[in-house]
Amino acid sequence: MGHNKLASLLLASAASHYAESQRGGSTIQWGACDSSVVTDASLSCGFLDVPLDYQDPSVGNAKLAIVKANATGERHGSVFYNPGGPGISGLTDLSSALIKDFLLNATGGVYDIISWDPRGVGNLTVPGEVFCFDSAVEYAMFFNGTIELTGILETGNFTNPADVNALLARAPTMQKKYEELGQKCLNSSSGKYLKYVGTPATVRDMVSIANAIEGPDAPINYYGISYGSLVGSYFVNMFPKRMGKVVIDGILNPVKYATQKPYALWSEQFLSTDTVYKGLITGCALAGPAGCPAASDGDGPLDIDAKFQALIRGAYEATKANALAPIPLGLVRQVLLLQLYGPEGWSDFMTNNFTQAVEAIMAEAPVNGTLTTRFEHLVRRNPLMKRATANDSPSYSREAIQCADAIDLQGVTMEEQFKNVISNTQNVSHIMGALWPVQNYVCPFWPVRAVERFQGPFNNTHGKQFVVASNVYDPVTPLASAEKTARALGEGAVLLRQNGFGHATVAEPSSCTINLLAAYFANGTAPANNTLCEVDADYELFSGVTTADVIAHLPSTDI
Repeated sequence: MGHNKLASLLLASAASHYAESQRGGSTIQWGACDSSVVTDASLSCGFLDVPLDYQDPSVGNAKLAIVKANATGERHGSVFYNPGGPGISGLTDLSSALIKDFLLNATGGVYDIISWDPRGVGNLTVPGEVFCFDSAVEYAMFFNGTIELTGILETGNFTNPADVNALLARAPTMQKKYEELGQKCLNSSSGKYLKYVGTPATVRDMVSIANAIEGPDAPINYYGISYGSLVGSYFVNMFPKRMGKVVIDGILNPVKYATQKPYALWSEQFLSTDTVYKGLITGCALAGPAGCPAASDGDGPLDIDAKFQALIRGAYEATKANALAPIPLGLVRQVLLLQLYGPEGWSDFMTNNFTQAVEAIMAEAPVNGTLTTRFEHLVRRNPLMKRATANDSPSYSREAIQCADAIDLQGVTMEEQFKNVISNTQNVSHIMGALWPVQNYVCPFWPVRAVERFQGPFNNTHGKQFVVASNVYDPVTPLASAEKTARALGEGAVLLRQNGFGHATVAEPSSCTINLLAAYFANGTAPANNTLCEVDADYELFSGVTTADVIAHLPSTDI
C-alpha cells in the first residue's frame, strides 16, 4: 500500500512515537456557542488549531470546534467524549440534555465534559462535513434506478432464488456507481482533505485538545460510545502513558476494524440484532392493545412478528412495482433499525407510526405525506444513515472516516460484497442483514486512505484498568464484540455488562451502571470484571412492561 514505509516506521517505534507529547502551546478561548449548532446555552465553545498532518506540519492546520459542559461539583479535571458515528457532532450531541446529564452523572459531576467535532464533521471544524453532491436532486439522479434509493429487494431471508439472482445481477452497476462516487468525492471541495481524516488523526487531535486544557503530561480521561469506543481503543494503545480513566461503551471490535475487510466488521455487528427485534415485538405483545395498538387480544410475540413481516412483504411488493414508492423497502428497514437503537421510543413508534405504515403500504389507506416525512426525518437525523444538510445534500463523512482507516482493498468486488449481504441475511440477521446503503460497502471503491492508519498493537495498555461496557442486547455493537475486545485489549480491560436493550448503556437507565462508573471516575477503582447491572426496575418500555418482563418472555423461536 502507499503507506507501507510509514506504517513500518510507526510500528517499529510505537512506544516512543505514540507516547510523545503532541505539539502544544495553543490555548482555547472559551465563549458562547453558535446557537445554530449548540442549543444548550450553559455550554461553552472554542477552537483549537492543530496540524493537518502530524508527520508533516508544512501541510498546514486544521481547526477543531470544541464544546464544554462544566462540572456540577468541585472540578477534578476533564473527561473527553466522542459520541460515535463515525460522523456524529460532539457539539450537537453534548447539547442533548439526555447525553449531558448521563455523562455528568456517570463521571460523578466533578469533571468538565469536553467534546468536539472531529475532522470531517459539522460546519465549524475545518476540514468539515464531507459532501460529494451539490443537492439531493443530483444525488437522486446519480443513483436513480439503483438499490441506493430503494434498498435491497428481498423477503424471506433470501430463500427466493429470484431475489438472489436479481441482487447479484446488479453488482456490476453498483460497483461502477461506487467507483464514480469515489471520484466525485475526490473532485469535490472536500476532496483535498480526504486523506487527513480518520481515527488516528482524531486521537491525536484529542491529545492536542487535552494538552491545551490540562497540560502536555496530564492523564487523559475519556468516555466513548459506539465508534467512539474505537477512538478509545486506539487512544489507549497509541498513547498508553497518557491514559487516565477510560470508559468505552457500545463496542466495535478494533482489531477487526483496523485489519480486516470492512464488510467483515458489519457481519459481526448484527449478531444480536434479531434478539433486540424480539425484545420490541415481545414488549408490544406483553403490553397488549391497550399499551401497543399493533397488538390484538391474545397476541404473542410471533403474532406481532407476523405483522412486521407483512409490512416488509408489502413494502417489497410496492417497491418492486414502483421504484419511486413513497415508503420503499429500504426506508422501512432503516427506520426499524433506528427503533432497535433506542427502546425509549418503542411505545411511541408502535403507537404513532407502525399501524399507519401498515395501512399505507398495504393500500388500506392513502400514503400520508406526513408519515413519509416522519420516516425520512427519523433516518436523516441518525448518523448511521445519510444525513440531510442545509441544501439537502447527503453527507459522506462516515464513509470518508471509515474508508480512510480501512485496509487496502484492491480486488474486492461488489459481487463479493453482495454475497456477504446474502450470507448475513441467511445466517446472521434475518431482519436486518439486507440493510442498504451501509458505509462499509463503499470502502473498496473509496479513492484514498489516510496519511496515517493504525493497525495495532492493541494490547499496549500496560495493564492500566479501564472499563469496556456493553448492553447484553445491543442491535449494532453486540456483547460478543465487547467480550472479544476486552480480551484483545489485555488484562487492564474490565467488562461491565448491562442487562438491557438498545445501543450502548445510555439506551436504558441503570443506577447500578451509573454508580459503578461514577465510583471509577472518583477513585479509579473499576468494577469487578464481568459485572452485570440490571436496568432500573421502574423503567417501562411499554405501559406496565419493564425490561426484565421482556427478557423473561423473549421467544426462543427463530424469526
